[in-house]
Amino acid sequence: MKIPKISLLAKVIISIVLALLVGDLLPALVVRLFVTFNGLFSNFLGFCVPLIILGLVAPSIADLGKNAGKLLALTVALAYGSTLLSGFSTYLTTSAIFPTLLGTDVISEVQSPEIGLLTPFFSVGMPPVFDVMTALILAFTLGIGIALFGGSTLKSGLAEFRVIIERLIVSIIIPLLPIYIFGIFLNIKHSGAAFQVILVFGKIIMVIFVLHVIFLLAVYCIAGLVGRKNPFKLLLTMMPAYMTALGTSSSAATIPVTLEQTKKNGVSPDVADFCIPLCATINLSGSMMKITATSLAICMMHGLPHEVGLYVGFILLLGIVMVAAPGVPGGAIMAAIGVLQTVLGFSPAEVGLMIALYIAIDSFGTACNVTGDGAIAVVIDSINKKFFKR
Repeated sequence: MKIPKISLLAKVIISIVLALLVGDLLPALVVRLFVTFNGLFSNFLGFCVPLIILGLVAPSIADLGKNAGKLLALTVALAYGSTLLSGFSTYLTTSAIFPTLLGTDVISEVQSPEIGLLTPFFSVGMPPVFDVMTALILAFTLGIGIALFGGSTLKSGLAEFRVIIERLIVSIIIPLLPIYIFGIFLNIKHSGAAFQVILVFGKIIMVIFVLHVIFLLAVYCIAGLVGRKNPFKLLLTMMPAYMTALGTSSSAATIPVTLEQTKKNGVSPDVADFCIPLCATINLSGSMMKITATSLAICMMHGLPHEVGLYVGFILLLGIVMVAAPGVPGGAIMAAIGVLQTVLGFSPAEVGLMIALYIAIDSFGTACNVTGDGAIAVVIDSINKKFFKR
């Protein structure tokens, strides 16, 4: 009998629950073994992050050159604008409610330096080939240059490099994440701070889910206004795509369903065939919402800076860096690690908490992404019929 495959979310949940159950039972020696693994893994992750950014972002930007034209520029602008709107609205909302919702007592207990986390037995330095900002600038330079001026040899090389990076993520980093997260929560449980962390997690997840619903209602009201259609009927028609994304946690895997439901909303087949696959890669409103909210919560928990000016730059940069995310499981949070470290100053432990939080609500963010694609398609179709179609 074939053993059913366990999803990444299920593995993460099992890792967290198991760590909370045995954290008080295992001796400090065993806990430190896992902490040592976490130290090695986080150093390896730090080495890989610049390569991940270069390998995912550069070829994805280069691929946009295949579909030049006014509709391409307009679609990209709307998708990026939707992603930024999601990020800024999430920051403004959560920065106002998190201090009260999470509670200052809980935040101070979680960030207390007296928690007593254990340290690894040893550490092995793994300096990256180049830093994150160099990787970002290089990715933008190569991607835009190829998109504008061509370069088949370099583009082919970047495409092959992307395959290597995708295999690295899928075959090494993602399988080891549950162990990494197990080690994080094992150390937290052993230190006695587990209850406060789990309490914060639950509240953050609930807030993000509510924000997803509000955001989708808002974008479909805009789409309905532009397309002169009933926004609630449009959104209801997209529900099969939403539910499919909940199950697959993949924008790419949901494209056939998203495409079919978008056409049922009256979008022209030629526009839907162009818009939906493109938006599956560049419209990341749900992912942006998750990363913005969870990172802000962790900044508050750990006493890191989180003022408006800092987050403006963070959101603008994150919206670009996540371009290739939907093509790779866990790609959004992998691509975001470099920005989290360089802009917000996250440590490996804080990155680990981000990964755990992100994966816990990954399917909801993906569902928000693909459902929002349908709204963008309605707007593009309306503009095309009014101004471009002859």
